[in-house]
Parts: sequence; structure tokens; C-alpha cells
Amino acid sequence: MSLEFRFAVASDLHIALPHTIWDNPSRFHLVEVGIPALELIFQHLAQLDLDFLLIPGDLTQHGERENHAWLQWRLAQLPFPVYVVPGNHDVPVLKANEKSIGWADFPSYYQKFGYDNPKQLYYSCEILPGVRLIGLNSNNFNEKGDQIGRLDDTQLEWLKGVLATATEDVILVMIHHNVVEHLPGQSQHKMGRRYMLENAPQLLEILRPKVQLVFTGHLHVQDIAEDRGIYDITTGSLVSYPHPYRILHFRVDELGRKWLQIESNRIDSLPEWPDLPQFSREWMGDRSGQFMLRLLTEPPLNLPIETAQELAPSLRYFWADIAAGDGMFDYPNFPPKVRRYFQNFSATGSDRTPAMIDNYATLLL
Repeated sequence: MSLEFRFAVASDLHIALPHTIWDNPSRFHLVEVGIPALELIFQHLAQLDLDFLLIPGDLTQHGERENHAWLQWRLAQLPFPVYVVPGNHDVPVLKANEKSIGWADFPSYYQKFGYDNPKQLYYSCEILPGVRLIGLNSNNFNEKGDQIGRLDDTQLEWLKGVLATATEDVILVMIHHNVVEHLPGQSQHKMGRRYMLENAPQLLEILRPKVQLVFTGHLHVQDIAEDRGIYDITTGSLVSYPHPYRILHFRVDELGRKWLQIESNRIDSLPEWPDLPQFSREWMGDRSGQFMLRLLTEPPLNLPIETAQELAPSLRYFWADIAAGDGMFDYPNFPPKVRRYFQNFSATGSDRTPAMIDNYATLLL
């Protein structure tokens, strides 16, 4: 088998035309940089011999019609195909309102970007000879009308049928919510599980053994995680530190082995933000206080609020360093139990030695 292709991933764009930006002083997303950062990425990608671009959700800040319309117009000008799936920010309401499109409206905006059926929020298409992409919708609403991350039974049955008949050598899956844990205990933690697909174990069993590569977003973190042969490659947000995107090269060697080379790039400077990484790192640090207090006072740590308030300032850049990927964490002055807890977030293998694969890696599939 001779197969080789090159593609890019940019996630959680949170595109917001200037007049649609919500002035919320506590928001983590530096949405003001979204459009200029995206234009810089497009400039770079246009110089490469790319086969396609994947965008795994949160294309817009709050599902605004204007922002969806602008983005689909801009994507149509690119010299390579683009494929998208919806994130929770893209379809925040079941029925359209004065601010946002409705859940079922999403495909009509992106019929050139994977959606050949305007009545279906998921799709499957052969994007290159021997390469199939499956775009899934992980956004749903429960009986109370609350938005949840879950694949419904209809979509799961459809997926089984697609995989049963797929003959391509490579099948890629794109979905917004994470399907493999990227943080210790993510699926069990109150704060972490909202980024996980509720029925991820069921999806993983359906994907095996035909699928090895799943591309996700939502968490705003650079991380590569693996579960019994399936890699969940999640990409950080364009509008959050460190403003990353990925370029990937897939090839099959002369022995028939499949390789995926992963490189990460960052937006380091924009006209109005000449030192964007430092600015956005401080932006995130300024807004991390309450987040850290929750992490310290809720299970599994359950620290008293007084203790949490003493420790939280040392964690000012903790989430920024998680978002950057390949972080190493140790707080020697913390109580032993708390110190061990944060050490577990370090980029290490099962033997506790450094395993820096979140930004640059070559995977043998």
C-alpha cells in the first residue's frame, strides 16, 4: 500500500466579529485575537502542500449567525478542503433564538465542509483515495433542555453501518468532546468530565479495530492520549494560550507500517499583540483564581478553603502550562498528598520518566 498525505488541525477558533464580542471580564477566551490569528494561520497553511484542514468544533464564540456566515465565507476561499464539526459553542441552544443558530441549523452553514445532508449533524466521506473521514456530532440536549456531550443511539447505529462497509485503508474520526482522558481522572472529576463524551467507552468499542486516530477539541489543551490502540489527539484553542495549531504528515513505509508525524505551531505575535504569548498567559493567570480554588476544595483533594487560598497563588500558571502541553509539575512546598496530586499532571510515562509527545511526536500506528 502506498499512501501519504499532509493535513492541519486548528481547533476552538471561537470566531467573533468585533461587534459580537461579549464584554465579560472573567472570560478565559481572548476572542479578540481570533480573526487576526486565523488569518495568520491561513497565510502559513497556504504556503504548504496540504491535502486538507480539520476544525474539531467551537468555530464561533456563541453560535451567532453572523459569525457562522463569516467563517463559512472565509473557509470557502482557502486553496485546500476544510472539514468541520460543531462544538458546544456553535449550537448552544436547541431552537434558534435572537443570538444563536439552533442545533439543527449547523449543517446548512457548512455544506461545503463535510455536510452533504443538511438534515444530519454528522457525516462520512472519502476525502482522499483510501482515506475516509467521519465527522461526529457530540452535542446533545437532555430532557431538561441542558446541553450535554453525548452521541445519541441513532448516530451510533449509523456509525456502525459506516464502519461495517468502509473499505478505506485509513479512517479518521473528528469529534468535539474528548473520547480518551487527557487529564488524570478526567472522566470522574466534576470539572473534567464536562469535556469528556458521556458515552466515550461505547464509542471506543465501536471504533475498534478500524479506527486509530480521533481528533478532538473542547479542552483547550495540547495533548495526545491513547487507549488500547486509539489515539485521541486534542488541539488547544486558537484564542487561548499558547494559541496553537498542528501540521501532520501521514505515510505508509515500504514495510506497510503506518506513521503519523505531528508538529505544532503557535501564534507568537499579532499587530495589536506583539508579545501575544506573554499577554495571553497573564490573561489566563489573572482569571485562574476561582478555577484553582475549586480544584483544591472539590474532590479528590477536598481541602479547607483556608488551605486552598494559601496554595492557589502558586498555581497561577498551572492551567496555562497544562494548555501548552508537555508540562512538568512539582510544588515541593505543598502538603505531600497535594504535591503528589499535581505531579500526576506531568508529561511522564508509566515509569515516571518524561514523555514529551503532546506537541511533537511520531506515532507508529
